[in-house]
Parts: sequence; C-alpha cells; structure tokens
Amino acid sequence: MTATAIDIAADVRARRRSAREVVDEHLAEIETRERAIHAFNTVLADEARAAADAVDATVAAGDDPGPLAGVPVALKDNMCTRGIPTTCGSRILEGWRPPYDATVVERLRAAGAVAVGKTNLDEFAMGSSTENSAFGPTVNPRDTTRVPGGSSGGSAAAVAAGFAPISLGSDTGGSIRQPAAMCGVVGVKPTYGRVSRYGLVAFASSLDQIGPFATTVADAATVLEVIGGPDPRDSTCIPDEPPSFVDALSTGIEGVRVGIVEELTDADGVEPEVRSAVERAAAALEAAGATVDRVSVPSTVYGISAYYMIAPAEASSNLARYDGVRYGLRVDAEDAGTMNSLTRAAGFGAEVKRRIMLGTYALSAGYFDAYYGRAQRVRTLIIRDFARVFESHNVLLAPTAPTVAFKIGEKAADPLAMYLSDVCTVPSSLAGHAAMSVPFGSGIDDLPVGVQVLAPALAEVVMLRVAQALESAR
Repeated sequence: MTATAIDIAADVRARRRSAREVVDEHLAEIETRERAIHAFNTVLADEARAAADAVDATVAAGDDPGPLAGVPVALKDNMCTRGIPTTCGSRILEGWRPPYDATVVERLRAAGAVAVGKTNLDEFAMGSSTENSAFGPTVNPRDTTRVPGGSSGGSAAAVAAGFAPISLGSDTGGSIRQPAAMCGVVGVKPTYGRVSRYGLVAFASSLDQIGPFATTVADAATVLEVIGGPDPRDSTCIPDEPPSFVDALSTGIEGVRVGIVEELTDADGVEPEVRSAVERAAAALEAAGATVDRVSVPSTVYGISAYYMIAPAEASSNLARYDGVRYGLRVDAEDAGTMNSLTRAAGFGAEVKRRIMLGTYALSAGYFDAYYGRAQRVRTLIIRDFARVFESHNVLLAPTAPTVAFKIGEKAADPLAMYLSDVCTVPSSLAGHAAMSVPFGSGIDDLPVGVQVLAPALAEVVMLRVAQALESAR
C-alpha cells in the first residue's frame, strides 16, 4: 500500500477507483499482517465496507464526498465512536460502547474518510512503547522485535504497515511524535486547542491533544485541516478558524529562522546517529533558504520532572470516574466502597495504578506546594524560555526521540528509563505549542530516525512548511 491519502481521494472523487475497492485492499492487508503486528483492538470490516459504499453512492450521485473521499483511517482507541467499543487499552472499559462520536470522528466522516479500526495504545495513553495495553503489545512494522513507541503505537504502526494511509493519535507528552519517529512516519501535535478534544477520553486535560499520522507532510496537513477548527462542545477549543495548511506547503522556507535546541540535541542519552540526523536536517534547511543557528532553552532540562508531576496529578482526578458504576467493568461486593476498590484493582494495569498513586500524592495536603505547585512554576518557566527564543526564531529543531525503537521488554522493568523516551517531546507539550516529527534518515540497525520541528502556538503553517522542506530533502 503506497498511495497517499491525497492520491486516493483524488482517484475516488474522479471515479478512477471506487472507495469500496480501496477499503477492500486495505482490509486484505490487515487480514494478512495484523496477527503479527497487533495494531488494532477492533477492526471494523463490515462498517468500513458500508461506509465505502456510501461514499461511492455520493460520487455516483454527482456530489463531492469531501477531501478524504474513500480514504481509510485508523482511530486510536481512546476516541469515542458511537456504538463501537472504546477501551483505552484497559480492562476497566472493556465492552463499553459510547453513545456518541468524538468531534474528530464526525469531521473525518463528513470529509469522506472511512474508519477501518480502533488502534491499540498504552492503557489510558500512559506509556512510551504500547507495551502497557491490557490487550497485549503492538510491535513495530519496521522490526517486529521492537516497540512502535507509545502511547499511540497502534496508530503509528497502522500507517507504517500500510493498513491505512492516515490515522489519529493523541499526544499528552509526545505520544504522537515519539511513535511517529520510531515507525518512520509523519506525526503532528497541533497547538493545544487547535483540535477539539470532545470525545477524547481524558488522561491529562491540560496537555492532551489529538493529531494525525501520515506517510507524507501533505497528507498530515490535509487531515489537520479537516479535524481542526472551533467546536462549541469543547470550551478549550480555539474559536478562530484555522488557515489553509495545504496551500502553505508550496511557499518554501526562504528567510525562515531556525534554531537547534542545544539542551535537547546534546542531552545525555541521545544516540550519535540521532544527533547527526538533526545536524543534517539543519544543513538541508539552510540549503533550502533558511537561516540556522544554535539556541539555548535551559529550562527544558526540567521538562520530564515537571511533566511527571502534572500529568499524573490530572490523571488521578480524571480516572476517578471509573468506579464500577458508570462505565464498563464492575466487580460486585457487599458495599459500594469495596466494589469501587475491587473494580479498580481488577480493571487498571500497573502503570495506571503507579501514576494514580503518584498524582494523588502530589496533590495531597502538605505536599501540594512542594510537588505540584513547584511543577507548575517550572511549566511557566519553560513557557517563558520558549517565548524568548521564538522572538528571534520562527521554528526550533531537535530530536524527536533520543534513540531509535528499542527492543520489546528492554525498558519494561525500568519506568524511569521509559519516561526518558519522551525527554525531547515533553517541553512543547507543557508549553502548549505545535510540534511534529518528520522521518529523516536512519540510525542503529537501519531503523528510522525522526527530527522534531517545534513552533510557537498557532504557527502550524510555518512548521508544516519546514517539515515539507525536510521531506523534500530526504
């Protein structure tokens, strides 16, 4: 499967191919390789064929199905889909069928896209390898002995394996960009509020953001145009209509000012091949007309520490709703308190329990100022540091992940080592900025390396232009 989403949609709209034909091809690919990769928790074969037939009927009637006509899309299994199981990779939600669609699902469908499945993830999006799913790990299609990254590993693997040309993931501390880098695909974390979170099961509400995976920058820009924009059902959604991201891709990067973030590129643990990819990316941007220098954003070194106070604190609050009464699993007991306790003990996995305990402790009386309050002050410091650098630079460049995809089980027993997989992505999440990963070269064992483009809030246009230049230089 090599056709891009843009090519598929053009063919379907022009009646050169039918949407049914496209969907059948991708379902056949899923049938052949899914057992080995486990990208999906649910494959929607019958629903996809029915949706494809509806697209074909629209075309036959002389109407336009939209910019993603007949394009197969995979959805991370933490986005609500009406009448279709939404598990978040957790036993506690197993069998739960939401009564409504997430806004992004509605918008993809309205644009003609066809959902082929719900993708696997680290439980409640907590993890960096997709090994923490209650339904088993996803493996990396580039090397099935290695992880695909996480927590959106299923969505990244689905695109890398050719199961769908586009997919959606959610990024809280890097969960789109890091798996995109490890699977060799494009992954975009939009500005916080650019895309509605209505219908996204919350992990850490001040950080969560939905974004696309794709094989090309142009496909990612197209999906971002479709899913972005105001939504009255999400009070944190930016009220302004976004600009055309696709039109901006052809304008080049002449005069764009790029800064290489020293603290992220030179950090301990960044593999030499990854550092080299960033340097080569910078040279390619200079050759395309940008100016490049090195910049310092000193507070980014505290990003991981602040993130692992703030995100678990918000998670401990958000996950309190899973009490055996309102959703999914219930373990019956003689009284409500015991039922709550037994349900959570049986339904949550080890990583989720670890973060709930960490977050609850950080918010507890006597420790709030020392941990949560201090982490929020660090967050403010990071925002100010980025603002200072963005006064003189349009975008920043850094590694997406410090290493290529690691072996399955290699970091499973060492949570701190796992957390450090997100060391380069967490700072922009705390700041609420836009950022994305673009494949650029390879590292150890010829595995893909991703280069990260970081932009100020609402600056997706220049970010995508720079990403397009990197893609052209590969």
